[in-house]
Amino acid sequence: MDLQNYRVIFMTVTGILALLVASPALSRLLVLPQTEFFTELWLLDSNHRAESYPFDIVRNQNYSVFLGIGNRLGYCAYYLVEVKFRNQTQSAPDSFNRTPSSLPVLCNITAFVADENVWELPLTFSFDYKLNATLSQIEFYSLTLNDVTLDIGNHTATWDSTENGYFGYLFFELWIYDRAISDFQYHERFVSLRFNMTDS
Repeated sequence: MDLQNYRVIFMTVTGILALLVASPALSRLLVLPQTEFFTELWLLDSNHRAESYPFDIVRNQNYSVFLGIGNRLGYCAYYLVEVKFRNQTQSAPDSFNRTPSSLPVLCNITAFVADENVWELPLTFSFDYKLNATLSQIEFYSLTLNDVTLDIGNHTATWDSTENGYFGYLFFELWIYDRAISDFQYHERFVSLRFNMTDS
């Protein structure tokens, strides 16, 4: 072999060794695509679409929706959904301050959802209520959710003359189990359904 061949081999070996030595430092400088970790929460109508949600509610009639959670956190997560009900003047979750509603929880729904998986629950619900004698407000008795009757007797809905209706909101707050504190924390997500309670 002549000197020129040795020079090429020497330069190639030196270049490879330099890359191997520099690779840990280079990996800190290179910007690789970052994976975004998040949770999805949704409600779909009875046809699995985001279109025909129940709105004009008739007393003791059943309505159906689907509640869903999509886990994109990178690990199996333990979720809690708090079911709550409010009228147009009561507190909703605060998206700006990232806090849940202060209203009492009607019931809890829990689910383990593996990473990159979706969990979905069909919900059937109905309301029992009456229009008071002066026609000024709806007085609620109960909410039946998947055949479980929940007391909402402390709720009323006053006539809204601007929008011509008695309005109520069924909403679902998402909480996630935090191993560091061994408890659930509000996951800053909620979905809701708005209803006009008809006097039928």
